[in-house]
Amino acid sequence: MTEVSSVAGGSAPKPTVGETGPGIPVPRSGPEALARLVLQQEVEAFLYREARYLDERRHVEWLDFFADDLHYFMPIRRNIKFGDWDLEYSDPESEISYFDEGKDILIGRVRQINTGVHWAEEPVSRFEHLISNVEILNQAGDTVEVASKFYTYQNRLQDEVQVFCGRRYDLLRRDPETTFKIVKRKILLAQNVLLPKVINTFF
Repeated sequence: MTEVSSVAGGSAPKPTVGETGPGIPVPRSGPEALARLVLQQEVEAFLYREARYLDERRHVEWLDFFADDLHYFMPIRRNIKFGDWDLEYSDPESEISYFDEGKDILIGRVRQINTGVHWAEEPVSRFEHLISNVEILNQAGDTVEVASKFYTYQNRLQDEVQVFCGRRYDLLRRDPETTFKIVKRKILLAQNVLLPKVINTFF
């Protein structure tokens, strides 16, 4: 491995919030390799199906993708100087976040949208959620840690367009009905400043 020396006393960035490491080495052959391919396909199909449910406005069914003990978290991202990696994201223990919710709050948000009198969704928006770069970071027992990227396009009225993009770190737990349940989701937006008047989508 090539070692890069620090410049002017700087240091390399630390792993991002929610990142646990470089990921599981992929077996090259044998039963382990086949099992890994099956797991990768199961995880990708689960995440793609979740995104489709959002695009089809199947919000009540979308809630079934989440465990009852869910933690759904999106910190605020700051502009920082090189080396101040620990300051880039807001601290959920002492600072505000865009989202810091459990499943009960998500249920309330869906219920509000489905009343038909939610001002931010009248008339309704058109969404497209694109998921890519799905990577299995760790597997232990019936849980799987997964990283992915998202690109969310929103169009409302004639010319109101919003774009959100970033990364997600999910902790998935095996479930016999939905393949997995999302136990924890950390959402890291690429944007430092959000220009939309309201965030009325899910990630």
